[in-house]
Amino acid sequence: MVTRTPLEEELFALAGSVPDPELPVLNLEELGVLRGVDVLAPGRVTVRLTPTYTGCPAVETMSADIERVLHEHGMAEVCVETVLSPAWSTDDISAEGRRKLAEFGIAPPRPHDASAPSSGPVPLALSVRCPHCGSTDTELLSRFSSTACKALRRCVSCREPFDHFKEL
Repeated sequence: MVTRTPLEEELFALAGSVPDPELPVLNLEELGVLRGVDVLAPGRVTVRLTPTYTGCPAVETMSADIERVLHEHGMAEVCVETVLSPAWSTDDISAEGRRKLAEFGIAPPRPHDASAPSSGPVPLALSVRCPHCGSTDTELLSRFSSTACKALRRCVSCREPFDHFKEL
């Protein structure tokens, strides 16, 4: 458990409320990319951010949006650090984030089974539930969709196309 000062809690909430530029239905806290906020001195803060994948083009926009929000809150100096370890995983998406993705029409990634072994092959032939009708009779149209972290699928039952947030 991370212990934060009340100011760090407030700044974390502000930074966490920034919408993801590629999935604006989620904020950065729900997406799980916001790793921490440290107040270094009065008006001076460092924010740690982990991209969904190395080279994610949205990191620059996320950083600029965090800087803007915290500057508006009186922080004179805001440094956003990109942290690559530990790597982001789809397990970092909050339950609320998963709910919002499904409500928005994007099949959320399946949560990791904590009781399963942590090493070994990742199953590739898993069913993906249609966010429109709930059917698991879906087909892959393209391994990549509007962003590299999503695949394009279609429901065989209702015929609606939808994005699926890939498990990482």
